[in-house]
Amino acid sequence: MTGQKTGFLDVLSIEAVYGQAILAVRDVSLTVEEGRIVALLGANGAGKSTVLKAISNLLGPARGRVSRGEILWRGEAVSDLSAARLVDRGVVQVLEGRHVFAQLTVEENILSGGYVRKPSRSALNDSLEQVYTWFPRLKQKRGTKAGLTSGGEQQMVAIGRALMTKPTLVLLDEPSMGLAPIIVQEIFEIIRTLNSQSGVSFLIAEQNAALALTYADHGYILETGRVALSGTAEALRARDDVHDFYLGGAASAA
Repeated sequence: MTGQKTGFLDVLSIEAVYGQAILAVRDVSLTVEEGRIVALLGANGAGKSTVLKAISNLLGPARGRVSRGEILWRGEAVSDLSAARLVDRGVVQVLEGRHVFAQLTVEENILSGGYVRKPSRSALNDSLEQVYTWFPRLKQKRGTKAGLTSGGEQQMVAIGRALMTKPTLVLLDEPSMGLAPIIVQEIFEIIRTLNSQSGVSFLIAEQNAALALTYADHGYILETGRVALSGTAEALRARDDVHDFYLGGAASAA
């Protein structure tokens, strides 16, 4: 299934390369409808992170670029928009690897996400308290240096900081990586709450297909840089080939 224009996020037959020769993804099309959670699945190296960075215009620092195709955000091509401009327009990415400012406190890390909007102090505090409502664990650690918190807490900090930008679409790269299952489930429950109560849409790159398809509305499976399968999460879970390869031993080992 190829992507069809929705007027929200449309990725249309993109090709992305690193340097001059390394082809990372080819002919990838996908859509995210407003208010939906979409899973982008595949093994390590399948191209998931490249697709997210192409959408958020973060390929440049890695000497990458979109060499073919088009990405539309609310009907407008994003190729001429910087990552910062995209954040202004509601698209924010949480990078793989739980990036936090280790020497800053949890609260200072979260607040740093709000400054891009140049809000009033009152509005900034209101947004901070909303993040603490979603992540009560972080409120308890608000004065702790982020580098001294657990991996799960750092992932929550990274997501909370992104939410301070007041996004419409969050791109999440491998949120479960290296975390205990109980923490992963807690994070995905928060994602579901954000989606259902606040209308935030998500595109989640994830190796753990069984987990992602439990929470997603729709899924795309990448293999060696191409979309191998796509469909509703329910339909993908029901397919024998997907279940055997992605929801069995392969997913467990991811």
